[in-house]
Amino acid sequence: MQFEVTVPAVPVKPHRMLPIFHQMANSFVEAGIDVVKNTGKKISCKAGCGACCRQAVPIAESEVYQIAELVENMPEPRRTVIRERFRKAAEHFHKIGWYERFIDHQRKAPEKEPDEAIRQGIEIVLEYFYEGIPCPFLEDESCSIHPNRPVACREYLVTTPAENCATPSPQGIRVVDLLIKPSRALRKLGSRGKMAAEGFPILTRALELAAK
Repeated sequence: MQFEVTVPAVPVKPHRMLPIFHQMANSFVEAGIDVVKNTGKKISCKAGCGACCRQAVPIAESEVYQIAELVENMPEPRRTVIRERFRKAAEHFHKIGWYERFIDHQRKAPEKEPDEAIRQGIEIVLEYFYEGIPCPFLEDESCSIHPNRPVACREYLVTTPAENCATPSPQGIRVVDLLIKPSRALRKLGSRGKMAAEGFPILTRALELAAK
């Protein structure tokens, strides 16, 4: 696969490079979709199907700042509405200690047997999902910032029935395999280490972390 992209001629903040990662992710997703279609299957995801928008979405440090900037540039009263959704979501997961358990799991996972670490990781992210807290950008079960959504969101597509997403499990969900996931590289590129203590930043903490 060949790409042709325009890049800045001078140093820029890492989150200014996100459009390139968006382009890369979109291209790899399109390739993945072609493979799915060639096997006779189809993508279940569509507008109005927002179950996955209640997941713990991992984002890169550069995406934290991009999301904060996106919200800051929204007109009122929408900006205040979105900020309040972020505040309530973060407050909820802090109150039940979920962020802290997630960070603790990430720290200890390398010391555990791989299968055990994966099992515990699935339990933790399912716990987040079943709290039923939607992404602050979810409206009418659709993404209100679709062109600017995080790279991890772009990479997540399923071929199993949409109703299965209401009760996700490794057995009931078939995620589309991608040759490369740019989100993994993005989490390393541009990281200045300021959020190292937070593990993988979760989308609902974006405004809180950007402020810190």
